Amino acid sequence: MSFRANKHRGFAYLVLLAGGALAMGCGGGRQIKISNPVARIGASEEGVASWYGEPYHGRRAANGEVYDMRAMTAAHPSLPFETWVSVRNLDNRRSTQVRITDRGPFVKGRIVDLSRAAAEEIDLVRLGIAKVKLTVIDPPRSYVRGRQFTVQVTTARNQQNAQFLERKLKGKYKDVFIRYRPAVAKGNTPESWRILIGKVDDVKQAQKTLLEVRPDYPNSFVVGWDVE
Repeated sequence: MSFRANKHRGFAYLVLLAGGALAMGCGGGRQIKISNPVARIGASEEGVASWYGEPYHGRRAANGEVYDMRAMTAAHPSLPFETWVSVRNLDNRRSTQVRITDRGPFVKGRIVDLSRAAAEEIDLVRLGIAKVKLTVIDPPRSYVRGRQFTVQVTTARNQQNAQFLERKLKGKYKDVFIRYRPAVAKGNTPESWRILIGKVDDVKQAQKTLLEVRPDYPNSFVVGWDVE
């Protein structure tokens, strides 16, 4: 699913990478290409927002963390994971801030799926959809304070494959890690081994590492170190 920019204020900088990564999102079995890895602060887009809760609550989102409909997160077709956006309901002028963790929505004409908590903030739950404006913002200080970030290169279904890639990456990168991820019964997500590069306090530093890694590993993205 390629991203259609708004005629006047679209995310024109989000050019899809040829041969880019495929990501599963909140819409189920549909796959889409992940966009350019770093979003420009201040870029904006207008369109229709919806929200999602059950049955996706408790399943893994496209970035690998377990989706919590009570957290301030959202699914977007192409914005990079760990991007923060301000969401303004153009009908009632209420606004909220969310972090992109998932892919979706997969309904024509919609540009974002909000968590239930975020939807409640802008009075979206009752009607289900609303016209909104998204604006890329810096992460809130309360979010980045004390948090570390890494670049997830890929995941492997067995430890041997993960260790093989770890040895390969250590020839070029200093800090390479393998982290085990247990299976999640809801959504039938099997166990896996994550291959990570870097562990830094600054999300922008992690984005710089991502720009180095992405040409060789187009599936890679920035994610919080605390994501299991």
